[in-house]
Amino acid sequence: MNILVTGASKGIGFEIVKQFSSTAGNNIIALSRDMELLQNLQIICNNECNNNIHIYSIDFLGITFEDELKSILSNHNFHIDIVINNAGYLVNKPFTETSQEEIRQIYQTNVYAPITILQNIIPSLDDNRQCHIVNIGSMGGYQGSVKFPGLSIYSSSKSALANLTECLAEEYKEKNIKINCLALGSVQTEMLNKAFPGYKAQVSSEEIAKYIVQFSLQHPIYVNGKILPVSNATP
Repeated sequence: MNILVTGASKGIGFEIVKQFSSTAGNNIIALSRDMELLQNLQIICNNECNNNIHIYSIDFLGITFEDELKSILSNHNFHIDIVINNAGYLVNKPFTETSQEEIRQIYQTNVYAPITILQNIIPSLDDNRQCHIVNIGSMGGYQGSVKFPGLSIYSSSKSALANLTECLAEEYKEKNIKINCLALGSVQTEMLNKAFPGYKAQVSSEEIAKYIVQFSLQHPIYVNGKILPVSNATP
């Protein structure tokens, strides 16, 4: 099975790649900005799982992002069975104090990057094989959920990703492509620790990664175009 995971160098993405790599035969493309952390992930996968992964350093905020992405994908001329748009950017700051540059970075990472990735992957898919695209959203972007001060830009970007999921599922419903969005509650990650120092999340990265991996493998037959809350509390 061929799998692409973004934000793979730490947190949820790191654990997703580790869990996919535990299955022999999986071919994993892991994307992140930090090559050193990616190399550490690669070593772990080689030692613990005896399975190799393809690692690439790519900056979603860079002006050459799309060109770099095209180059990476050209190295792998095969159908991708699972795409997990996991990379995220979070800033906890009052609305009027959030700079235009911070807004751009949040939307670039959380919305534009997944759009660009899917625009470059979907045309190359084999119509005879299924592809499950899983966008990692947030309860902050889930309509009707409790909202928090300081997260207006982040939450609105995740709301955009959720809406994109619904639109693309409709657009490609006649194709062998399933697209869903998992709206996660709080997860204990470095990104969360930085935004909310001392906050204790509901679940660990390893626990939520296990859920995401199983969902990506088992559910596309029954679920398409859905925004699914994954939280045992509000938010």
